[in-house]
Amino acid sequence: MVQILKNKKVKVIICLTIVLIMLVLTMKQSYASGDVSSVIQQAWKQMESQIKNIVNNVVFPVIDIILAVFFFAKLAMAYFDYRKQGQFDWTTPAILFACLTFSLIAPNYIWKVL
Repeated sequence: MVQILKNKKVKVIICLTIVLIMLVLTMKQSYASGDVSSVIQQAWKQMESQIKNIVNNVVFPVIDIILAVFFFAKLAMAYFDYRKQGQFDWTTPAILFACLTFSLIAPNYIWKVL
């Protein structure tokens, strides 16, 4: 028995079997009866202000900071490449700047679109 467990394939099969058994034991069937779309719309109306608040005050600023760091880092790298090779690559900084501009003004109009 000990030599069988030393085989890597057997260990993987045993682990997958255990995971599959755990999945089957913890699954629960759910049935949707009635009007599901009205329930979703009602839940959205109840949570809409909280979701907007979190997205406007947390998600967009985090995205803005990440894009700003990448933009300035890529701009600096492009400048150093320009000093080394004499050719400035505008493509990546321009794309990052466009994405940064888009994410900065997105909270003004994104909720009207949705």
